[in-house]
Amino acid sequence: MPPKINPLKLNKLQLRTLLLFQELARHPETATVDQDTGEVLLSTLPHPHGDHVHIGGLVVSSTDASGFGNKSVWIALERKGLARSGFPLAITLTIAGIAYDTGLSDRIAQPSDH
Repeated sequence: MPPKINPLKLNKLQLRTLLLFQELARHPETATVDQDTGEVLLSTLPHPHGDHVHIGGLVVSSTDASGFGNKSVWIALERKGLARSGFPLAITLTIAGIAYDTGLSDRIAQPSDH
């Protein structure tokens, strides 16, 4: 039987935000990996300009990135064991948060043209 999609029942905003945090975790400019635990500290979050946000070489709609400034989203991710919140300054993705399949990876981000 295939694994259940979204077993923690994250809402759409939580899923989108987690996906973007996972993407930020892939870039050394925005992420610090704890070599002992494998967890990733994100202390540099991008700020929207115009109608989008840049994450690495990707462009994401500002609407899709609205969870970056939403304390409730950070708390929900922490409550579900996917992150540890230091809102609004930093967030640490746990191993579970890094590995969680949001099912959205092909729907939100587009390659940047600038």
